[in-house]
Amino acid sequence: MSEAENREEFYEKLKKQLQDTAMWPSEYLYKFIVPTSKKEIDQIEKIFDNMGAVINTKKSKNGKYTSVSINVRMKNPDAVINKYKEIGKEVKGVISL
Repeated sequence: MSEAENREEFYEKLKKQLQDTAMWPSEYLYKFIVPTSKKEIDQIEKIFDNMGAVINTKKSKNGKYTSVSINVRMKNPDAVINKYKEIGKEVKGVISL
């Protein structure tokens, strides 16, 4: 199975879980790890700009990586997944948790 197929399978499972466990619209907590770089962190913040998101960052112990937590009200599971895809496409070196 290719990486793209694995990713799509992951998103399908996530969508089903989100549909089964929450009433939409709902608050959703995104968590990402990025190399500590103002550029990458700013890109993530820009993607969630004007959405009323609460964004928290925390550097790793050695300062090489930064965790970015975003709590935001999302319309539906498709909107949640679209943000994951946008982050993956726009932000270099991001890891989604």
